[in-house]
Amino acid sequence: MKSEQEKAEMLAIEALGWMAGNDEVLGQFMAASGASVEDLRTGAADPAFLGALLDFLMLEDAWVIAFCDAARQPYDAPMRARAALPGGAQMHWT
Repeated sequence: MKSEQEKAEMLAIEALGWMAGNDEVLGQFMAASGASVEDLRTGAADPAFLGALLDFLMLEDAWVIAFCDAARQPYDAPMRARAALPGGAQMHWT
């Protein structure tokens, strides 16, 4: 049985794949994060990177909806996955 973190990582990798198919969102993520294509490849194995990717995805409701519709996931799936990754349990008061 997979742990919550493993499930969260799988969802985040799926989100990365969705972003890779959306030039606008991927370009914004790369510009905001400073990530290169190689960083995306290696980051797919880094839970902290995947958490940051989900943080970015959740900046725009439209992105969350589009990803979740494409992945056939409930709209709260990225938020729940983010909570299971490093730094996800921290409270944000902004």
